[in-house]
Amino acid sequence: MNGNNSHRSADILIVEDDTEIADLLAETIRQNGMHATHVRDGAAMHGLLRRRVFDLVILDIMLPGEDGISLCRSIRAGNTIPIILLTALGEEVDRIVGLEVGADDYITKPFSPREVIARIRSLLRRAAYGVKANHAPTALRFEGWRLDPMRRQLHDPSHARVSLTTTEFDILIAFCQNPGRVISREELLMLTHSGLAGPIERSIDVHISRLRQKIEKDPKEPQLLQTVRLGGYVFTAAVERE
Repeated sequence: MNGNNSHRSADILIVEDDTEIADLLAETIRQNGMHATHVRDGAAMHGLLRRRVFDLVILDIMLPGEDGISLCRSIRAGNTIPIILLTALGEEVDRIVGLEVGADDYITKPFSPREVIARIRSLLRRAAYGVKANHAPTALRFEGWRLDPMRRQLHDPSHARVSLTTTEFDILIAFCQNPGRVISREELLMLTHSGLAGPIERSIDVHISRLRQKIEKDPKEPQLLQTVRLGGYVFTAAVERE
């Protein structure tokens, strides 16, 4: 969502092969003042993403051809757009896999339209207005890294940009604002889902693991983002504001 045009309606891409579900999602989104575009498979999705800029993708896991997990991974390889996975699968492992490949959130079928809108708005608000929510307009530096809340960008010590999901960015902001303080999984859940009864607590561990892969020299022996037994996590780096 373009923060320079706060009056523009959000544009949501729905990737779903079940026409009835897609129509319900699209109608719900439009009734709440946003635009909705529907495609049935990954090929059509990739074609649209090359031609148009969307604010958020709702991606069904069970699709014909390339499945939603694979599509999520391919989107995330080059795009930080918020992604919500839509799944009829109830097992925990399926949701965890979705988060591991870069999804920000998931909705389980059957769903309520109210829940869908709440989750969409939560992600759009965090993606576009994260600066206000985090009260950190100035850039933050740690161990040569630079985190820019205004542009929602992370650069490594060589100045190369590192892609983060919306959730990973919010988690890193929380740690940079609270260096040296143990933050519990419950606190992080509240932060990254704005109080919604969202993903299971273990999902935080998945996001932390992905974040470690990006900022730690050795993710298996993390030095910056350490686990505190029975407590949560602590960010050990010294953080400076520009």
